[in-house]
Amino acid sequence: MEISDTTTAQAPEAPATPHEFAMQFTSTPRGARLARRLVSHRLDQWGHPYDSPVNETLTLIAAELTSNAVRHGHVPGRDFHLRLAAAPEVLRIEVTDTRTEQVPTPSVHEAPGDAESGRGLLLVARLATRWGTAPRPSAPGKTVWAECAL
Repeated sequence: MEISDTTTAQAPEAPATPHEFAMQFTSTPRGARLARRLVSHRLDQWGHPYDSPVNETLTLIAAELTSNAVRHGHVPGRDFHLRLAAAPEVLRIEVTDTRTEQVPTPSVHEAPGDAESGRGLLLVARLATRWGTAPRPSAPGKTVWAECAL
């Protein structure tokens, strides 16, 4: 038996994969609250502390999108889905519900001064770098997403 002295080249490191968190929640105020808290917790784990502007901004956006999914996107017996992804230069949050009508439009107008609601997407539009909607693939519904540049 012959023994040879060979060296093996190390495989190049794969590019860093972005962090991702996805979960399904009940379409209730409690589900929306849990989603918001988990977004904040996950961002903290990913290096964006609870009291950082990034964490506070994304948590507020998560609160608005999940609240809208519960209030306007709820279909009895159906849950909403949240996805949070962190790439090197951007954080993206997506909230998918099962209602196909009532798709928000990117041209958000301010609610009248005495209105009790109607400012959520205005906040999202002002806080996010970009936001929009997309049809839910392969099932009825829609996804509302927002991105914040780091």
